[in-house]
Amino acid sequence: MRYDLIVIGSGPAGKRAAIQASNLGKRVLLVEKTQIVGGVTVHSGTIPSKTLRETILFLSGWRQRGIYGRSYKAKDNITVQDLTQRLQTTLTREIESTQHQLKRNNVDIAYGHARFVDEYRVSVEDHSAGFTEFEAQKILICVGTRTHRPDNMPFDGDSVIDSDEIINMARIPKKLLVVGGGVIGLEYATIYRALDIEVTILESNDYILGFFEKEIVDELIHHLQGSDISLRLDDQLASIEKRDDDMVICRLQGGNSICVDTVLFAVGRKGFTDDLALEQVGIETDFRGRIQVNDNYQTSRPHIYAAGDVIGFPSLTSTSMEQGRHAACHAFGIEVKSQPELFPYGIYAVPEMSMVGLTEKECHKRGISFEVGVARFRDIARGQIIGLREGMLKMLFCIKTQKLLGVHIIGEGATELVHIGQAVISLGGTLDYFTQTVFNYPTLAEVYKVAANDANNRMNSRSL
Repeated sequence: MRYDLIVIGSGPAGKRAAIQASNLGKRVLLVEKTQIVGGVTVHSGTIPSKTLRETILFLSGWRQRGIYGRSYKAKDNITVQDLTQRLQTTLTREIESTQHQLKRNNVDIAYGHARFVDEYRVSVEDHSAGFTEFEAQKILICVGTRTHRPDNMPFDGDSVIDSDEIINMARIPKKLLVVGGGVIGLEYATIYRALDIEVTILESNDYILGFFEKEIVDELIHHLQGSDISLRLDDQLASIEKRDDDMVICRLQGGNSICVDTVLFAVGRKGFTDDLALEQVGIETDFRGRIQVNDNYQTSRPHIYAAGDVIGFPSLTSTSMEQGRHAACHAFGIEVKSQPELFPYGIYAVPEMSMVGLTEKECHKRGISFEVGVARFRDIARGQIIGLREGMLKMLFCIKTQKLLGVHIIGEGATELVHIGQAVISLGGTLDYFTQTVFNYPTLAEVYKVAANDANNRMNSRSL
C-alpha cells in the first residue's frame, strides 16, 4: 500500500494538501480518524460556530436594532430547534462538498486512527479494530486540535461545557460565564449576548487580543460595555459548585463569586498528537501538543510535514488551507509563492473584526514613520441606511512612500472588507489609489475612501 503522500487529518489543511498533491500527479492517501471528513472545522469549529452566529443574528433581529430599537426581535421565544435546523442543513452540504472534491481529485481515503510505525510507514486502525499499513516518502500531519479542559473543573456537557460542546447544547443558557477572552471566547460571548442572555467574560490576563491593533480592541471593549457584557480582566476561576437548582456558583481568585446556569470554557486548545506514536519518528511536541515546523512546514524530520491548527498560531481555517497547499508543493519540489505576512485575521465576534498588514506597534519597532486614517461606519450613507451603531476602519500609510501598510476593521462585514486592503498592500498600492478610485455608492467599502482622505488631511497638516 504505497503512496507518494500520506495526509493524516481531513480538515482544511489536510484536504487542501491532498488535492494539491493529487493535482501534481501524485498518489495520495488521506486518513480520517472519524467516519466523516472535514475535521474540527466542519464538526465543531468554524462552520458550526459561524452558522450559529448567522442564525442568532437573523432570529434575534440584531442587525435591525439600529433602526427599530434594542427590543426588536425577528422571532420571539427562540428555541434550540430554531438554532440547529439551519446548522444541520449547512453541515450536510459542507460534508457532501468535501467528499465530492476529494473523490473528483482522485484522493484515496482511509477511515481510522493513524499511528506512525516508522519514519515512512503509518498503521491505520479502522472502526472494526482492523489494522492496515501504508507507506509513503512524504507524510503530512494535519490532525487539528481539541479543547483544553482543566482537570479540576466538573465538565458535564450541560452546565459546565467546552467550546466543542456548546454546538450540541440541549438548551439555551440564561446566564452564561465564558472563561477565556480569546478569539473563541469572544465570539461565543457576543453571539449569545445577541439573544439578550446575561453574559460575563473572565480573562486571566489584563488585556484581550494582544496581537490586534489596540484602537480596534478598545472599540470592541466599548461595544462590549455598551451591550452590557461584563468583562472581568486579570482574574481567574478558583472553583465551581453546582447547586440543586441547576445553578452554578463560580468563585474567583479575586474573591468575588458569579452565579450562572452555564459555564463555557474557551481557554485554548491542544493538538491531537498524543496518540500518533510520534516517538517512533522522534518528533516532539510542546505542552499543548503542538508541533514545531520551519517556514516550509517541515518538522524535525524533513520528509514529515505538519500544517494547520496543530502547529499553533494563527489557527485559522484560511491560513491552514494555505499552509497545507504550501507543504504539499514544497514536498514535491514545486516553487511556492505565498505571503504569510499578508494573511488576514478574522474574528467573527459581534461585531466582526479583521486585520491585515502591520500594526502601529510593529511600525514603531521597524522604525517606519506612518500616518493613520480613520473612518466610522455610522458616518457613511450605507451605515446610516442599515442602522449601524458601531464600526470603524483604520489604515496605516508610510509617510515617505505613501504605501498602505496595514488595515484594521471592526464592524459589519469586516472580514469581507479587509480583502480590499489586502489586495492594495500586496500590489504596493498607495494613498492615491483610494483618493482617486470611485467606490460604489452607497456601500460599506466607502469607508476606505473616507479613511484615506482623513490620512491625506493629516499628512498635509504635517507639512504646514
